[in-house]
Amino acid sequence: MSEAADQIFATLKQSAQSGAPLYLQLRKSIEDAVNRGLIGPGDALPSERDIASKADISRVTVRKAVQDLVKGGILVQRHGSGTFVAPRMERVEQSLSRLTSFTEDMARRGMAVRSAWLDRGLYAPSPDEMMVLGLSSNELVARVARLRIANDTPLAIERAALSASVLPDPAEIGSSLYAALETTGHRPVRAVQRISAANLGDDDASLLEVPPGIAALHIERISYLASGKVIEFTRSIYRGDAYDFVAELRLSGPGEEGRP
Repeated sequence: MSEAADQIFATLKQSAQSGAPLYLQLRKSIEDAVNRGLIGPGDALPSERDIASKADISRVTVRKAVQDLVKGGILVQRHGSGTFVAPRMERVEQSLSRLTSFTEDMARRGMAVRSAWLDRGLYAPSPDEMMVLGLSSNELVARVARLRIANDTPLAIERAALSASVLPDPAEIGSSLYAALETTGHRPVRAVQRISAANLGDDDASLLEVPPGIAALHIERISYLASGKVIEFTRSIYRGDAYDFVAELRLSGPGEEGRP
């Protein structure tokens, strides 16, 4: 790391000639070094004192640059150990044209899948759950919340809600909710998804092992049976650095415009 550090920080000694703030120059220098492979995943950065000495800048400037890179997922800080280049995340490509479960998606890629249960229980429905699932205030909703993990990397938090009449005992679910629903004839056949950008709060960021405030994908899915009845209402958070959602688009032919 010493030789790489010399290359990374040497140019910053002439930073007074540039109009950009010093911490931005240092941040870019470290990020470029990661992208060029001068320092790789798991490599430790020198201490703040060493970086400040090599770059001839203040430790406050170093700290600000490093904190920005941690927020951006480029670096990770481990209490009592130091600052390291973050592991390189292998991105997962998921089609938006097929309704499949997380377990099925990962199995097709040959990835080892497991879940950490966050919640499995019956509750009084929230106003949103009542409206989407068509429940009355005296009915119960089954909530299933899981941290989805592939190859030992947490990728998503899924929070599903279903009518308790469909899922009277959420504790009986195994590795796949859809597999459990299929056994009772309640597996959905279509769904509508809304995807939006989100910044992770402290609790979700901790579960996904990323810095708070980092970009993520919020996905709201309403799933339907063949009869048209809503069967599932799921709100999920996916790591923004791990997922690419892909949709195939076709140009409408003559006379097709406006067709559903």
